[in-house]
Amino acid sequence: MIDVKLVVDLNRCQGYAQCVFLAPDVFTLHGEEALLYDAGPADGERDHVSQAAAACPVHAITTDIPTHHDGE
Repeated sequence: MIDVKLVVDLNRCQGYAQCVFLAPDVFTLHGEEALLYDAGPADGERDHVSQAAAACPVHAITTDIPTHHDGE
């Protein structure tokens, strides 16, 4: 299986931690605002990472997972 690749723009991240709730095996908060993450999580985390990226209120998470829109 191919691993997921993701990047978090830590300058944009505001520490809302929606990603931590949706993908706790990939994202963790160190302290109250420092986000730590696995830049190459296992393929089994694909759905969680996709949900976390979509839930980020400041759009700080980008992935190599294609986005699907209604009607496609």
